[in-house]
Amino acid sequence: MHVPITCCHVGQCSFSAIELCYCSSYSMKTKNNSPAAQEKCITRLLLYHFGVNLPVMVISYPVFKHMGMQSSLPLPSWNVVLTQIIFYFILEDFVFYWGHRVLHTKWLYKHVHSVHHEYATPFGLTSEYAHPAEILFLGFATIIGPAITGPHLMTLWLWMVLRVLETVEAHCGYHFPWSLSNFLPWYGGADFHDYHHRLLYTKSGNYSSTFTYMDRVFGTDKGYRKLKALKNDGIEDGSKQK
Repeated sequence: MHVPITCCHVGQCSFSAIELCYCSSYSMKTKNNSPAAQEKCITRLLLYHFGVNLPVMVISYPVFKHMGMQSSLPLPSWNVVLTQIIFYFILEDFVFYWGHRVLHTKWLYKHVHSVHHEYATPFGLTSEYAHPAEILFLGFATIIGPAITGPHLMTLWLWMVLRVLETVEAHCGYHFPWSLSNFLPWYGGADFHDYHHRLLYTKSGNYSSTFTYMDRVFGTDKGYRKLKALKNDGIEDGSKQK
Protein backbone atom coordinates (compact mmCIF):
# COMPACT_ATOMS: atom_id res chain seq x y z
CA MET A 1 0.00 0.00 0.00
CA HIS A 2 1.36 3.37 -1.02
CA VAL A 3 0.70 6.37 1.18
CA PRO A 4 0.05 9.53 -0.86
CA ILE A 5 2.41 12.45 -0.43
CA THR A 6 0.56 15.02 1.67
CA CYS A 7 3.12 16.11 4.22
CA CYS A 8 4.59 19.15 2.50
CA HIS A 9 4.13 21.68 -0.30
CA VAL A 10 6.63 22.38 -3.03
CA GLY A 11 8.95 25.22 -2.06
CA GLN A 12 7.95 25.08 1.62
CA CYS A 13 9.87 22.14 3.04
CA SER A 14 13.43 21.43 4.09
CA PHE A 15 15.64 18.69 2.66
CA SER A 16 14.68 16.31 5.49
CA ALA A 17 11.00 17.02 4.90
CA ILE A 18 11.43 16.39 1.17
CA GLU A 19 13.14 13.10 1.98
CA LEU A 20 10.31 12.15 4.34
CA CYS A 21 7.71 13.01 1.69
CA TYR A 22 9.55 10.98 -0.94
CA CYS A 23 9.90 7.91 1.28
CA SER A 24 6.31 8.10 2.48
CA SER A 25 5.08 7.52 -1.05
CA TYR A 26 6.57 4.00 -0.86
CA SER A 27 5.54 3.28 2.74
CA MET A 28 3.48 0.22 3.70
CA LYS A 29 3.09 1.40 7.30
CA THR A 30 -0.37 1.93 8.74
CA LYS A 31 1.14 3.82 11.68
CA ASN A 32 4.53 4.94 12.98
CA ASN A 33 6.26 3.71 16.11
CA SER A 34 6.58 6.22 18.93
CA PRO A 35 10.00 7.66 19.87
CA ALA A 36 9.80 5.66 23.12
CA ALA A 37 9.28 2.42 21.18
CA GLN A 38 12.23 3.20 18.91
CA GLU A 39 14.43 4.04 21.90
CA LYS A 40 13.46 0.74 23.55
CA CYS A 41 14.45 -1.13 20.40
CA ILE A 42 17.85 0.57 20.17
CA THR A 43 18.61 -0.02 23.86
CA ARG A 44 17.70 -3.69 23.66
CA LEU A 45 19.74 -4.15 20.48
CA LEU A 46 22.85 -2.76 22.16
CA LEU A 47 22.37 -5.17 25.06
CA TYR A 48 21.81 -8.12 22.73
CA HIS A 49 24.81 -7.32 20.53
CA PHE A 50 27.24 -7.00 23.42
CA GLY A 51 25.62 -9.62 25.66
CA VAL A 52 24.73 -12.30 23.11
CA ASN A 53 26.17 -11.73 19.63
CA LEU A 54 29.69 -10.75 20.67
CA PRO A 55 30.25 -13.77 22.96
CA VAL A 56 28.88 -16.07 20.24
CA MET A 57 31.29 -14.57 17.69
CA VAL A 58 34.23 -15.10 20.04
CA ILE A 59 33.23 -18.67 20.79
CA SER A 60 32.45 -19.59 17.17
CA TYR A 61 35.74 -18.36 15.71
CA PRO A 62 37.74 -21.45 16.80
CA VAL A 63 34.95 -23.62 15.35
CA PHE A 64 35.23 -21.92 11.96
CA LYS A 65 39.01 -22.25 12.06
CA HIS A 66 38.67 -25.95 12.87
CA MET A 67 36.32 -26.36 9.89
CA GLY A 68 38.94 -24.87 7.56
CA MET A 69 38.31 -21.14 7.50
CA GLN A 70 41.25 -19.18 6.04
CA SER A 71 42.20 -15.56 6.70
CA SER A 72 45.42 -15.22 4.72
CA LEU A 73 46.20 -14.47 1.08
CA PRO A 74 45.43 -15.36 -1.63
CA LEU A 75 41.77 -14.43 -1.62
CA PRO A 76 39.34 -16.99 -3.08
CA SER A 77 38.22 -16.59 -6.68
CA TRP A 78 34.87 -14.96 -7.36
CA ASN A 79 33.31 -18.16 -8.67
CA VAL A 80 34.15 -19.87 -5.37
CA VAL A 81 32.76 -16.94 -3.37
CA LEU A 82 29.60 -16.78 -5.48
CA THR A 83 29.00 -20.53 -5.24
CA GLN A 84 29.41 -20.49 -1.47
CA ILE A 85 27.15 -17.44 -1.01
CA ILE A 86 24.39 -19.03 -3.13
CA PHE A 87 24.71 -22.23 -1.10
CA TYR A 88 24.46 -20.25 2.15
CA PHE A 89 21.28 -18.51 1.01
CA ILE A 90 19.63 -21.79 -0.03
CA LEU A 91 20.59 -23.59 3.18
CA GLU A 92 19.71 -20.62 5.38
CA ASP A 93 16.28 -20.35 3.78
CA PHE A 94 15.56 -24.03 4.46
CA VAL A 95 16.74 -24.04 8.09
CA PHE A 96 15.26 -20.62 8.91
CA TYR A 97 11.84 -21.58 7.53
CA TRP A 98 11.46 -24.55 9.86
CA GLY A 99 12.96 -22.74 12.85
CA HIS A 100 10.68 -19.74 12.30
CA ARG A 101 7.64 -21.94 11.84
CA VAL A 102 8.40 -23.76 15.09
CA LEU A 103 8.66 -20.41 16.86
CA HIS A 104 5.07 -19.73 15.85
CA THR A 105 3.76 -22.68 17.83
CA LYS A 106 1.73 -21.57 20.84
CA TRP A 107 4.23 -22.00 23.69
CA LEU A 108 7.34 -20.79 21.87
CA TYR A 109 5.52 -17.80 20.44
CA LYS A 110 4.22 -16.75 23.84
CA HIS A 111 7.51 -17.15 25.70
CA VAL A 112 10.09 -16.40 22.99
CA HIS A 113 9.01 -15.16 19.55
CA SER A 114 6.41 -12.65 20.79
CA VAL A 115 9.32 -10.33 21.68
CA HIS A 116 10.14 -9.90 17.99
CA HIS A 117 6.46 -9.35 17.19
CA GLU A 118 6.09 -6.51 19.68
CA TYR A 119 6.41 -4.28 16.62
CA ALA A 120 3.40 -4.92 14.39
CA THR A 121 4.75 -2.09 12.22
CA PRO A 122 8.42 -3.06 11.87
CA PHE A 123 11.29 -0.79 10.92
CA GLY A 124 14.86 -1.65 9.96
CA LEU A 125 16.30 -2.02 13.46
CA THR A 126 13.56 -4.42 14.56
CA SER A 127 15.08 -7.01 12.24
CA GLU A 128 17.41 -8.04 15.07
CA TYR A 129 15.08 -7.22 17.96
CA ALA A 130 14.31 -10.62 19.45
CA HIS A 131 14.52 -12.78 22.55
CA PRO A 132 18.11 -13.93 23.26
CA ALA A 133 16.99 -17.54 22.83
CA GLU A 134 15.65 -16.70 19.37
CA ILE A 135 18.88 -14.93 18.43
CA LEU A 136 20.76 -18.16 19.14
CA PHE A 137 18.08 -20.44 17.68
CA LEU A 138 17.63 -18.70 14.32
CA GLY A 139 21.24 -17.52 14.23
CA PHE A 140 22.12 -21.17 13.70
CA ALA A 141 20.53 -20.91 10.24
CA THR A 142 22.96 -18.12 9.32
CA ILE A 143 26.15 -19.79 10.47
CA ILE A 144 25.52 -23.41 9.53
CA GLY A 145 26.56 -22.89 5.89
CA PRO A 146 29.93 -21.27 6.69
CA ALA A 147 30.51 -23.80 9.49
CA ILE A 148 30.12 -26.65 7.00
CA THR A 149 32.24 -25.22 4.18
CA GLY A 150 34.97 -23.38 6.11
CA PRO A 151 35.13 -20.33 3.81
CA HIS A 152 37.71 -17.58 3.65
CA LEU A 153 37.16 -14.88 6.27
CA MET A 154 36.34 -12.33 3.54
CA THR A 155 33.58 -14.64 2.23
CA LEU A 156 32.20 -14.98 5.73
CA TRP A 157 32.13 -11.20 6.18
CA LEU A 158 30.45 -10.76 2.79
CA TRP A 159 27.80 -13.33 3.70
CA MET A 160 27.09 -11.62 7.03
CA VAL A 161 26.80 -8.20 5.36
CA LEU A 162 24.39 -9.53 2.71
CA ARG A 163 22.32 -11.34 5.33
CA VAL A 164 22.02 -8.23 7.51
CA LEU A 165 21.12 -6.03 4.53
CA GLU A 166 18.45 -8.49 3.48
CA THR A 167 16.78 -8.73 6.88
CA VAL A 168 16.91 -4.95 7.43
CA GLU A 169 15.30 -4.41 4.03
CA ALA A 170 12.61 -6.99 4.85
CA HIS A 171 11.71 -5.09 8.03
CA CYS A 172 12.07 -1.53 6.73
CA GLY A 173 8.39 -1.03 5.90
CA TYR A 174 9.05 0.45 2.45
CA HIS A 175 8.67 -1.04 -1.01
CA PHE A 176 10.84 0.99 -3.37
CA PRO A 177 11.02 0.70 -7.18
CA TRP A 178 14.55 -0.65 -6.80
CA SER A 179 13.59 -3.27 -4.20
CA LEU A 180 15.03 -6.66 -5.16
CA SER A 181 11.58 -8.25 -4.97
CA ASN A 182 10.78 -6.33 -8.17
CA PHE A 183 13.61 -8.05 -10.04
CA LEU A 184 14.46 -11.41 -8.43
CA PRO A 185 11.93 -14.26 -8.69
CA TRP A 186 10.92 -15.74 -5.32
CA TYR A 187 12.59 -12.91 -3.38
CA GLY A 188 10.45 -11.95 -0.37
CA GLY A 189 11.35 -8.41 0.60
CA ALA A 190 9.52 -5.89 2.75
CA ASP A 191 6.01 -6.45 1.40
CA PHE A 192 6.22 -10.21 1.99
CA HIS A 193 7.51 -9.90 5.55
CA ASP A 194 5.32 -6.94 6.46
CA TYR A 195 2.29 -9.20 5.93
CA HIS A 196 3.80 -11.67 8.41
CA HIS A 197 4.01 -9.01 11.14
CA ARG A 198 0.45 -7.78 10.66
CA LEU A 199 -1.36 -11.04 11.46
CA LEU A 200 -1.97 -13.15 14.56
CA TYR A 201 0.70 -15.76 15.24
CA THR A 202 -1.54 -18.72 14.37
CA LYS A 203 -2.44 -17.32 10.96
CA SER A 204 0.64 -15.39 9.88
CA GLY A 205 2.39 -17.65 7.35
CA ASN A 206 5.22 -16.17 5.26
CA TYR A 207 7.88 -17.83 7.41
CA SER A 208 10.66 -17.71 4.82
CA SER A 209 13.84 -15.72 5.22
CA THR A 210 15.16 -14.40 1.90
CA PHE A 211 13.55 -16.44 -0.86
CA THR A 212 9.98 -17.68 -0.58
CA TYR A 213 10.10 -21.12 -2.19
CA MET A 214 9.55 -22.93 1.14
CA ASP A 215 6.32 -21.05 1.81
CA ARG A 216 5.12 -21.83 -1.70
CA VAL A 217 5.99 -25.54 -1.41
CA PHE A 218 4.17 -25.94 1.93
CA GLY A 219 1.35 -23.52 1.19
CA THR A 220 2.06 -21.17 4.08
CA ASP A 221 1.82 -18.09 1.86
CA LYS A 222 -1.74 -18.72 0.62
CA GLY A 223 -3.21 -15.83 2.60
CA TYR A 224 -0.59 -13.44 1.30
CA ARG A 225 -1.00 -14.51 -2.33
CA LYS A 226 -4.79 -14.24 -2.04
CA LEU A 227 -4.49 -10.70 -0.67
CA LYS A 228 -2.07 -9.73 -3.45
CA ALA A 229 -4.45 -11.12 -6.06
CA LEU A 230 -7.35 -9.12 -4.62
CA LYS A 231 -5.26 -5.94 -4.62
CA ASN A 232 -4.14 -6.52 -8.20
CA ASP A 233 -7.73 -7.12 -9.27
CA GLY A 234 -8.73 -3.88 -7.59
CA ILE A 235 -5.98 -1.97 -9.38
CA GLU A 236 -6.93 -3.48 -12.73
CA ASP A 237 -10.61 -2.68 -12.19
CA GLY A 238 -9.69 0.90 -11.26
CA SER A 239 -7.57 1.22 -14.40
CA LYS A 240 -10.39 -0.08 -16.60
CA GLN A 241 -12.86 2.39 -15.10
CA LYS A 242 -10.49 5.27 -15.91
